[in-house]
Amino acid sequence: MSNKLFQGVIHQMKDAIDRVIGVLDENGVIISCSELVKIGETRQGIRDELSYLGEILTSNGYTYRPLSGGPKTDYIVFVEGEDKIAEKMSKLLAVSLSNIKNLYDEKYDKGSFIKNIILDNILPSDIYIKSKELHFNTEEHRIVFLIKFFGKTDMLPFEMLQNMFPDKSKDYVISVGEHDIVLVKDVKAGTDSRDIEKIATNIADTLSAEFYTKVSIGISTVVDNIKDLARAYKEAQIALDVGKVFETEKSIISYENLGIGRLIYQLPTTLCEMFLQEVFKKGSLETLDRETLLTIQSFFENNLNVSETSRKLFVHRNTLVYRLEKIRKLTGLDLREFEHAITFKVALMVKKYLNSKPMKF
Repeated sequence: MSNKLFQGVIHQMKDAIDRVIGVLDENGVIISCSELVKIGETRQGIRDELSYLGEILTSNGYTYRPLSGGPKTDYIVFVEGEDKIAEKMSKLLAVSLSNIKNLYDEKYDKGSFIKNIILDNILPSDIYIKSKELHFNTEEHRIVFLIKFFGKTDMLPFEMLQNMFPDKSKDYVISVGEHDIVLVKDVKAGTDSRDIEKIATNIADTLSAEFYTKVSIGISTVVDNIKDLARAYKEAQIALDVGKVFETEKSIISYENLGIGRLIYQLPTTLCEMFLQEVFKKGSLETLDRETLLTIQSFFENNLNVSETSRKLFVHRNTLVYRLEKIRKLTGLDLREFEHAITFKVALMVKKYLNSKPMKF
């Protein structure tokens, strides 16, 4: 469709510009031109040279410039001549065609449609109308992966993700920020959560190996209606945000597995501070040293089993009992009692959440 779109604009510009103008596709083939006989010709090496040089290239009597906007250079405009006028005309042509293409994509492209849904840029009542226009199946099972990159990379790995998920009728790769990419993926009903996490692991491993950068991925729940994609995107965001606080060692976090951390993350900080003050004697939590905190963590990980915890910590059972008694005297909570253990576990998570919040002055 872009061929016809570009050709229509170039045909209208033909009389105003007394030079040959046109557009190359990603393979260097002329897809639109003011001289119709040139359509179908190939300009070898232009794309590679332009990628190396950057914004503009002059070669064999023509000036070339990538179409501005978008995560990658799909199209290249060209103007006859290598002078300043050709340079200015190429810029004008690139901007004009880019804006027209963006407007067209906004109206007819399924990827843009999905992006507008997840970013809440379309009214719920308009979603179904637009779906019919695009012949879009509204009731497929879909899941949202939010992929975040840390550190600097020469380019956003957008194209690689598209290559990993080439079925553009079912899977949509969308850039939503400088370091964020969303994958909206079609899944079968009843797909196991482990299979979904395998997909995320494959993405993280591939991108980390290729771009030598840390990758974190938030996974939403599966939704069965297109209108719920906005909620799924928010779930993937929450998964990453909560993971930064409570699952710092994990790079892949599923919304379904956030547990009580999701609840704590949504509580007001004032309520969290009140809870800590009520649970612990004044300053008692701060008196616990690193060794004691590690003991508590191991005790929880081993389901409050004294024998198993002492074995894992390589300490005598009586030593562990002594430490637990010391904790009881300092905090008033006996971790060997289930209710006290729950209260202590939640309190530690609340404390971790408060520590993650920026200090107010």
